[in-house]
Amino acid sequence: MLYTTHPSPLGELLLAGPERGALAFVSVPGQKGGATVGPDWRRDDAAFPAAAEQFDAYFAGGLAEFDLTPATRGTPFRERVWAALDEIPYGTTVTYGQLAAAAGLDRRAVRAVGGAVGANPLTVVHPCHRVVGADGSLTGYAGGLDRKRLLLTLEGVLPAGLPGAGS
Repeated sequence: MLYTTHPSPLGELLLAGPERGALAFVSVPGQKGGATVGPDWRRDDAAFPAAAEQFDAYFAGGLAEFDLTPATRGTPFRERVWAALDEIPYGTTVTYGQLAAAAGLDRRAVRAVGGAVGANPLTVVHPCHRVVGADGSLTGYAGGLDRKRLLLTLEGVLPAGLPGAGS
């Protein structure tokens, strides 16, 4: 596995994949269930230039959708949910029930959908931060709710100045 790190407002992003340009993981420091550098991983700071460029553009407010090559491995169910995440437009949110419906699943699958969202290996790229509770509240984010607030503030969903926004 190749890896590098990249600075961001969320902290140093860990970018990793089986080959140059193919991302299997993007995680932030302290992310619940996030990737960590393994003993057989090899640092290659030139492995993911498109990802670095797109992250810089996203955090600068100039990119609404990532165009990267994923190399994720999940169950068919998880891959289906992750694909549905990719369809949530920049600057909007959906509930877990709406995400289940968008993935072609019964709304009763909300807990399983939540598990798949929580296991998202490509944080920010698969925009799991755009999923909110049924009442619109900010719930669960493996990278922490402060980071979720920061991302939703960046995308204009939340007004600047909320506690935790932009910090």
